[in-house]
Amino acid sequence: MTLPSSHRSRVLILGGTADASALARALAAEPAIDAVLSFAGRTDHPKPPPIRFRVGGFGGICGLVDYLRAERIERVVDATHPFAAQMSRHAVIACAEAGVPLLALERPAWQATTGDRWTEVDDLDQAVVALGAAPRRVFLGIGRQNLELFASQPQHAYLVRLVDPPRGPLPLPNVDIVVARGPFDLAGDRALLQAHRTEIVVAKNAGGDAAVAKITAARELGLPVIMVRRPAVPDRCCVPMVADVMAWLGHDSAPENRGV
Repeated sequence: MTLPSSHRSRVLILGGTADASALARALAAEPAIDAVLSFAGRTDHPKPPPIRFRVGGFGGICGLVDYLRAERIERVVDATHPFAAQMSRHAVIACAEAGVPLLALERPAWQATTGDRWTEVDDLDQAVVALGAAPRRVFLGIGRQNLELFASQPQHAYLVRLVDPPRGPLPLPNVDIVVARGPFDLAGDRALLQAHRTEIVVAKNAGGDAAVAKITAARELGLPVIMVRRPAVPDRCCVPMVADVMAWLGHDSAPENRGV
């Protein structure tokens, strides 16, 4: 069926990452696309995108199916964090049930290179164990979720960087808090690790450029890194670049690549 020229494709972006924000900026310049960006709601004051947005969950798989149908969504782009595995799983199932095409905008994982001292683990529980019993100065580069897991190792001195100020005490007895919003640069992260006399870094393998500075800084300073592998999600079509998503949506590239 040929759609009228006035038809605007309705696209849902599952976001919360720098990639999602970049995609939203690209779609804001496309009059043929009516896009809405969905934030999970884990950040208190997300930066408003230049397109319509919503905050909060959908109420599970059934809720997402209902939303897709009620809003007449024609395509879904999963641009969530690589560790938002539950949302990604729900998207695969809900899109299949609603008959809506799904594409994942997934940044490539970081790869260890010369000079890296990584210990790779499957999850944060293993990361806690990998810290060992001897007291260490630890940079927890994992956000505010799951900090309570590390309370079982109170002998360590922790450094935590958060997007928003904590609403109450963190579940760690010996912790320094830095409130900052990325992307972060190498000079800043190297200075941060040095100022706090950091001895080891714990990080999730998020990939991309926005948070890689702490990994590069650790390499330059010769610090070990406990790297948490990404959780598994069902098979789905994935692309690494915003331009790839634009092509999938019927547009050649993001506006900045077209000189607009």
